[in-house]
Amino acid sequence: MLTIASRVDVMNRLGRAMADATRSRILLSLLAEPGYPAQLARDLDLSRTNVSNHLACLRGCGIVVAVPEGRKTRYEIADPHLTRALGALVDVVLAVDDGVPCVDADCDVPMCCGPAAETSVDAEVEGAR
Repeated sequence: MLTIASRVDVMNRLGRAMADATRSRILLSLLAEPGYPAQLARDLDLSRTNVSNHLACLRGCGIVVAVPEGRKTRYEIADPHLTRALGALVDVVLAVDDGVPCVDADCDVPMCCGPAAETSVDAEVEGAR
């Protein structure tokens, strides 16, 4: 079981990884599929040096791993659980920002979906008037 200090370290590494817009773009690309530095630089209209520096940071944070493939190196999200968590985080932030309903058909978060959530949202709207 992780201590509070260990959990804080994990959160800080994740925050550092996502705090930069370029690293976030690289992460979003790697969420879609593994990539290579030259391909990421081309797709994201970045210099190869810039991409390599950001990939090094993401590796140092433990978010991505480098997989040697002969003379090339493929980068991918370090763990499938992390891929799922990052995808869920993006979905939640987009839903909150856009005010769209929950995208999870099996959502079990209290006050997120269903009649109780609608009542809560209605109360917030009324309170704002």
